[in-house]
Amino acid sequence: MMLKRLFLAAMIVATTSGGLFAAGEGKPVENIKFPFDGIFGRFDQAQLQRGLQVYTQVCAGCHGLQYVAFRTLRDPQGPGLTEAQLNAYLQDFELYDATIDDFRTAKPSDHYPKSALENAPDLSLMAKARGVYHDGFGFTKLYNGIGGPEYISQLLQSYTEEIEEAGGAVLYQNKTYPGEWIAMGQPLWGDDVEYTDGTEATIQQQSEDVSAFLMWTAEPGLMARKRWGLIFIGLFGLLSVLLFLTNKTLWKSIKKPD
Repeated sequence: MMLKRLFLAAMIVATTSGGLFAAGEGKPVENIKFPFDGIFGRFDQAQLQRGLQVYTQVCAGCHGLQYVAFRTLRDPQGPGLTEAQLNAYLQDFELYDATIDDFRTAKPSDHYPKSALENAPDLSLMAKARGVYHDGFGFTKLYNGIGGPEYISQLLQSYTEEIEEAGGAVLYQNKTYPGEWIAMGQPLWGDDVEYTDGTEATIQQQSEDVSAFLMWTAEPGLMARKRWGLIFIGLFGLLSVLLFLTNKTLWKSIKKPD
């Protein structure tokens, strides 16, 4: 019983205290105005394509996307690659096929491979797994999002270049990571990729782009859900008005002013 009360108290503090925090210690995570935030927010296709480029050239060497099928990169609500672009992209991926007991070039129906390293987490659902609390109650998430992309973006920008050894492992200081020491070295240094659209590849730009892309991998149906949500709200509002008018009409002859 006592543990339950402590847990509830911790949840109340987390959801009502000021700022946006990751679990445990670490620098408070600041909100970012991503294009997909809010009820009417939409993924920025150009940003998703840049984020895909950062993931492919920087992150894919260690981290996988095992729940993401290559064919979904053609999604017009996502990166929106053309058929030719997707086929060219797949040439860089070789996957093991048990039916032929050999490696072959990836096909659109294949999924991204799993993480190449045992201690490197898969990034498919990372933006949701790292969701943190915004200031205020849950309704704030309708406007600012779940906080996962903000956490990822800030984490990628919070390295100090300080290194220490602990238990035979090399750790890197990161002001956002809980405990401030992380096993992953700094992945972004600026100009790590050459964006095909000419955007300057600063650390901030790359971190926000790849964070947006990881949000899409975790929530590829986000735009559809928002659309249906707005339709439901509209129909519910219309139904409420019709019920109110019907009620007034039915009781008009019975109810009389005093």
